[in-house]
Amino acid sequence: MKSQGILLQDDKIQHTVIRQMKTYHSYHLSINKSGRYYRFAKRLMDIVSSLVAIVILIVPMLIISLLIFLQDFHSPIFKQIRVTKDGRFFTMYKFRTMHVDAEQRLAELQNQNEANGPVFKMENDPRVTKLGRVLRRTSIDEIPQFFNVLNGTMSLVGPRPPLPREVEKYTPYQMHRLDVKGGITCYWQCSGRSNIMFNNWIELDLKYICESSIWVDTKILFRTFGAVLRKDGAE
Repeated sequence: MKSQGILLQDDKIQHTVIRQMKTYHSYHLSINKSGRYYRFAKRLMDIVSSLVAIVILIVPMLIISLLIFLQDFHSPIFKQIRVTKDGRFFTMYKFRTMHVDAEQRLAELQNQNEANGPVFKMENDPRVTKLGRVLRRTSIDEIPQFFNVLNGTMSLVGPRPPLPREVEKYTPYQMHRLDVKGGITCYWQCSGRSNIMFNNWIELDLKYICESSIWVDTKILFRTFGAVLRKDGAE
């Protein structure tokens, strides 16, 4: 099963995800069968845009990394296993916005989850640092994902890559979020983000999958830029 991606410590979750990916196609969904031209143009846009963003933002990224490191002298980059197209696992990068023991404290906060579905959301999450709240409100914490876009594990536009423990709870219909490569932004990011219920989030992702084109990707990128400036739905 190594071809499915990075092996997780929790083999039970990994095997569940793989098993679901083998069976979910029995649930019919009419998706957009993107052509070769679109896939080539999308990848070219990903490479050029991520390179330009990294060059422009390299100095701010170094400064932010130093500020995060000086909080507690731990790594400023948070690495997390996520799931992308066809159930493959990969490592996603973000600026660390939580204390280093955040994952260990998750279980004690589950009864305060404010989101529906398999995701966890908490408005005043005590695991988030003061600097982390600023980074999240401005979406600066997502900047390292340009490296994911450059190495091909993510795209600029696509459904947000979920956690394996979330995918484990997906219905066959929801598994269609994994029909395309995960991205930094999609309809959800420019439609309210944290204010959107999980079921609506799924519908927005499937809407993107059915409509995907270079024009749609470009439109979403411009709408996302505006949403970030307005801090729509930011935590």
